[in-house]
Amino acid sequence: MSLLPAPPATRSLGHTGIDVSPIAWGMWRLAENGRSAGEAAKLVHAALDAGITLLDTADIYGFDGNAGFGDAEALLGEVLAAEPGLRARMVLATKGGIRPPLPYDQSTEYLAQAIDESLRRLKVDMVDLWQVHRPDILAHPQEVARALDDAVTGGKIRSIGVSNFTQQQTEALQHFLTHKLVATQPEISPLRIDCFENGELDQAMRLGLTPLAWSPLGGGRLLSPESARDKAVAAELDRIGKEQGASRSVAAYGWMMAHPAGIIPIVGSQSAGRIAEAAQALAMRWTRQDWYAVLVAARGERLP
Repeated sequence: MSLLPAPPATRSLGHTGIDVSPIAWGMWRLAENGRSAGEAAKLVHAALDAGITLLDTADIYGFDGNAGFGDAEALLGEVLAAEPGLRARMVLATKGGIRPPLPYDQSTEYLAQAIDESLRRLKVDMVDLWQVHRPDILAHPQEVARALDDAVTGGKIRSIGVSNFTQQQTEALQHFLTHKLVATQPEISPLRIDCFENGELDQAMRLGLTPLAWSPLGGGRLLSPESARDKAVAAELDRIGKEQGASRSVAAYGWMMAHPAGIIPIVGSQSAGRIAEAAQALAMRWTRQDWYAVLVAARGERLP
């Protein structure tokens, strides 16, 4: 039986020509448990040494509901300040636009402020990808586009993406942007399959957006499945993973990477070993039958 194409060694980030690894590392838990800059540096090295070059953070990462806003960016900034050479080895992505307790603010003034503050915390002059974290329904997309275009023109961000946007919100922002979107970051996992059938990934392919998948292990539910559906998906991933010497999590990453939209799973682990293990997904190969077996388990019913 023929195999689906293997994931490439690198992917282009949208239309930018910026090469990124086909798997990313995310830092939403980087600042947990009082992690030191030295400990954080070990995780950054683990990702880079495994060939994972796309590192994704956000200004809200570290916020616990009361304090900690910007903590993950600041911790990464300490790592970069201590080892300046690391910056050239990574494609650095961050996000903004969430402003507790409002909760969202994408006014032109605030976005300019948020971008400047992220750069200050990260101790860099520019980030490679800046993403609107969640849509502000009260902001006109033309206003948002103005702030983002200005940041690109000003040399503060190289490219623009969105996260958790509907297709219509993506289209509206894209319409007003001079510097077009290059990435979209929805929740995608073998347990969150909406985007495969609701048009999100079709839109990404049409617009040339690179999909970055947050929570690719279903918020940990794939590792500790409880419902019958979760267990059925885990069983299929285990079966396929066992045949290829891969763990369930690696199989989950590989399953997403096999899609023609070029999905980049964002590994959320803060364990050096699990970060390195994730790169094994590059070696997985999928038949259509196995790929669809996971989808059918996730749908809970046969395909029409």
